[in-house]
Amino acid sequence: MLNASLKELSKQLAEKKLSSVELTSFFLQRIKTLNPDYNAFITINEEMSLAQAINADKMLAVGEGGPLTGIPIAQKDIFCAKGWLTTCGSKMLSNFISPYDAGVIERFNLAGAVNIGKTNMDEFAMGSSNETSYYGIVKNPWDTKAVPGGSSGGAACAVAARLAPAATGTDTGGSIRQPAALCGISGIKPTYGLVSRYGMIAFASSLDQAGPMAKSAEDLALLLNVMVGFDARDSTSLQRAQEDYTSSLERPLSGLRIGLPKEYFAKGMSQDVENAIDKALAEYRKLGAETVEVVLPNAPLSIPVYYVLAPAEASSNLSRFDGVRYGYRAESYSGLADMYRKSRAEGFGPEVKRRILIGTYVLSHGYYDAYYIKAQKLRRLIAQDFAEAYRQCDVIMGPTTPTVAFNLGEKSADPIQMYLSDIYTSAANLTGMPAMSIPIGFGEKNRPVGLHIIGNYFKETQLLNIANQYQRVTDWHLKSAV
Repeated sequence: MLNASLKELSKQLAEKKLSSVELTSFFLQRIKTLNPDYNAFITINEEMSLAQAINADKMLAVGEGGPLTGIPIAQKDIFCAKGWLTTCGSKMLSNFISPYDAGVIERFNLAGAVNIGKTNMDEFAMGSSNETSYYGIVKNPWDTKAVPGGSSGGAACAVAARLAPAATGTDTGGSIRQPAALCGISGIKPTYGLVSRYGMIAFASSLDQAGPMAKSAEDLALLLNVMVGFDARDSTSLQRAQEDYTSSLERPLSGLRIGLPKEYFAKGMSQDVENAIDKALAEYRKLGAETVEVVLPNAPLSIPVYYVLAPAEASSNLSRFDGVRYGYRAESYSGLADMYRKSRAEGFGPEVKRRILIGTYVLSHGYYDAYYIKAQKLRRLIAQDFAEAYRQCDVIMGPTTPTVAFNLGEKSADPIQMYLSDIYTSAANLTGMPAMSIPIGFGEKNRPVGLHIIGNYFKETQLLNIANQYQRVTDWHLKSAV
């Protein structure tokens, strides 16, 4: 049960060898026992989770269940879930009980999945280490002295520590893939617009995208089958034919062209990460793929472009948190303007305030053209680089992160070094392309290494096939941190 795949758990549930109530109770007990060590979850609601499990068992009893019916899924605390405390890792929303379900939560509910709890995260998804949460740091289950990555660090930790079979995350600049790499699990950011952003608390609207986190590519495919779909309530949601992301998992890789950008293999990658990447690429060559060098000349600009655009959008999105309608309100104030100032000053943490200030600055009169417009132009050039590269290759591979997980507190005092953790991942958000990370070994201090795979638009099925073929001949994804 602990290391079973989603497919195996689904089979046991369908054959009545296991009930959803038993499965849910098992993981709830693990969370009770181990969460104090890792701090992966913010909120657990046994009554609501078990009620969903009971309903799932009823569905299974009459043969109405699907592949995820009765399976517990951990939900990142950025998704509104009706009746659940939904905090976004912030004091600002520490008393907010959502009155409605996010689009993603609705789709899991319709599939009969069980919400096992809300996972910890960097405040408003702003961070690369899960150290900015109002609810405390999350620890990496492979080494509790190390960060799990962020902002979906609680979700990654929950899967790696086997506190849940799978989890949801969100990715604005690498926040699914980076923690997946540092915690030794698999995670995918779909093409922008495939998964509804309705009810997903916004950080940077043109970059945010929800996606699944699990042990394997096969698990991710099953989760994506539920998560992907048009939602009229989300103006960025794409209306296209539904795909079965499990349909091509067994396709051979003969003839696959893997692009290796020279910019991703330059100075900055640690030797232990490079060694693991080289071994993974050698395995792909054995599977019939060939590697070709490509160039992404504007890729090194991804971080400065991202840290202009993301804060700009955040400063706009977070203006709604003013202490008036919902969320935190200062206890004492002298008037309306003072209430705004004190509520925001007390409700937001340092990293959120830093990004609001940066965003407001780049959008201000006199600086808008110099920073924001220029960053948007560079964003287009980065997308054009990828389009040109895909004329020479099918997918692009490289490291997910420049190093293995760093120690807790190591980069807290240096925001620039923290931001550079996303140097390989942010381009996929700027372009809207799908990208994923899979575990490929271990580096320094026996900490996991992830391989980053980027595909062209709507190539999730291909990415999952490429990852699954590697996982068929290796066992890194089966390694457990506990």
